[in-house]
Amino acid sequence: MAGAIELVDGMRILFQGDSITDCGRGAEPDGLGGGYAVMTAGLVQAMHPGMKIEVINRGIGGNRVKDLEPRWQADCIDLRPDVVSIMIGINDTFWARAPQDATPVEDYEARYRRILTRTRDELGAKVVMLEPFLVHYSPDNPHVRADLDATIGAARRLAREFASAYVPLDGVFAAVTARAKPQYWSGDGVHPTAAGHGLIALEWIRAVTGRDPRT
Repeated sequence: MAGAIELVDGMRILFQGDSITDCGRGAEPDGLGGGYAVMTAGLVQAMHPGMKIEVINRGIGGNRVKDLEPRWQADCIDLRPDVVSIMIGINDTFWARAPQDATPVEDYEARYRRILTRTRDELGAKVVMLEPFLVHYSPDNPHVRADLDATIGAARRLAREFASAYVPLDGVFAAVTARAKPQYWSGDGVHPTAAGHGLIALEWIRAVTGRDPRT
């Protein structure tokens, strides 16, 4: 089964996003962290033996799109990746109604569009977009689901225009909670467990390569 992106020798893949992508890599700036980025890198390299495929992680905990935009030159354009994988939006969701420094969905979409436009026009890179998600959430925040749905709607609109591959993680996590309780996949509903990170890596491989490493 053909994939959305052909992975070839000499390719450079960049992972970008917030703490889910960062996952401890901040202690080792050139490292991949301990989450889905390093798991995906391992799967990519295991499935393509003999190829030199470089993987870079520039996720930073706490980031919103407003944080990605000013660092996009140094942490994306200057790195000259062939594939740019982005997961961003959960922090934007939680700040959507903040009394100070709010990030409404319109701002999220506009800034994300500028980032994706630069990636396309200045790099010609393939884009993989990972959907923001919640595995579960506290009922004392009644707006979070509606705000996340709006964020996801914006991400999907942009994906139709810019993405070579889209990973629908909110739906993926909703489906797997029928097989194991939500806390198996994420202790706090946002940050994945090892199993949750592994699931993201598997879904990335499936969306990008068209192959399922489990079979």
